[in-house]
Amino acid sequence: MLYAGIDAGSNTIKAVVLGDNGVVSSHVIKTGMGGDEQAFVCLEEACAKASIGRAEIVCIYCTGYGREYLSFPQGRRSEIICHGAGVHWVLPEMRTVIDIGGQDSKGIRLNEWGEVENFNMNDKCAAGTGRFLETMATALQVPLEELGECALRAPEAVRVSSTCTVFAETEVVSHIARGKKKDEILLGVCQSIVNRVASMVKGIGIKPPLAMTGGVAKNPAVVKLMGERLGLPVFLPPEPQITGALGAALIARSDCLAHGKSSPGSSGRDHPQERSR
Repeated sequence: MLYAGIDAGSNTIKAVVLGDNGVVSSHVIKTGMGGDEQAFVCLEEACAKASIGRAEIVCIYCTGYGREYLSFPQGRRSEIICHGAGVHWVLPEMRTVIDIGGQDSKGIRLNEWGEVENFNMNDKCAAGTGRFLETMATALQVPLEELGECALRAPEAVRVSSTCTVFAETEVVSHIARGKKKDEILLGVCQSIVNRVASMVKGIGIKPPLAMTGGVAKNPAVVKLMGERLGLPVFLPPEPQITGALGAALIARSDCLAHGKSSPGSSGRDHPQERSR
């Protein structure tokens, strides 16, 4: 029996195909214009990697920023629930999850069964999200995937004090004009996002151990600085970017098994617990 989860994020779409023994395949693509077409392509690519047909998938659930715009999944679940489920499956001892995505950032506290006890999120401002790092990387003409390594080379940070992405970009341009070193500015950029997210996460009452998910968890400078800021080691899933899609696939499988049939017959609406976010 095969199940799939799709995480339709603002920057990337992630698809995971789950079998009885674990993850069968996964794929990540840029969101682009988004919508059904990109999500369907992402799932098709994941299936192709495993040499399986799309028709072999029993049930598909979706999550993420764009989940409401997808028509073909049988169910939808919030990112909060899905990241919690995904982390608990991979790292069951984790009790706090920090997810920094392209459009928002979240702090999630879990109980021993992987259920959400408390959460907080920033979805009103680009500061404290992957979009912030993307904007700063563009301003400094550094590939986004190299930003973290560059920042770690800096002996000290140039402070980026603006909490607004637009003003922070202007501040970074000003630092460049004054001859500040690029690596030191990048370290300051990473410190800025860490300070903002750490303050938000503290509001939920952090329980160790702590894990990070999302695309920004692939930035080694942010991970290192987050651990230092919170005074805790930070654990990463093997593929932190697909954790939400994995959680969606796990919930699809659980719902199908609970209903005892090949399709859960879901209306596609969020569970009432998730609509409280």
